[in-house]
Amino acid sequence: MAMINCPECNNNVSDTAFKCPSCGTQLRKPKRGFFGKLFKWSFILFNALMFVWLVGGMNAATKGYESLNGAEQAGAAIGTTLGVAMIVGIWVIGDLILGLFVLFTRPKVA
Repeated sequence: MAMINCPECNNNVSDTAFKCPSCGTQLRKPKRGFFGKLFKWSFILFNALMFVWLVGGMNAATKGYESLNGAEQAGAAIGTTLGVAMIVGIWVIGDLILGLFVLFTRPKVA
C-alpha cells in the first residue's frame, strides 16, 4: 500500500482511498463489480431489444393497411394497439426489475 499526496491539502493518503480523510476530496471513483456490469449491460441491451421489437412490430402490423376494407382496418388497428400495449407492459416490468438490480449493484464508496 503506497502513500500519495492529496491534491487539495497535500496530506499523505493511501492510494486505495476513495476520499481524503482530512479534507474529503474525492481521489478516485469506485468501480462496478462483475455482477454490476452484467446487470448494467443487461439493462441497456434489454431497452435496445424492446425498442427494436416495438418498431418492428409496428411496421409489420401496418404493412398492407391501405388495401384492407373498413372493418379489417378497424381490426388491424385494435390488434396493433393490443400488441403495442403488451410490448410496453413487458418493457416497463422488465425495466423495473433490471433497474432495481442495476441500482442495488452500483459501486459503493468504502
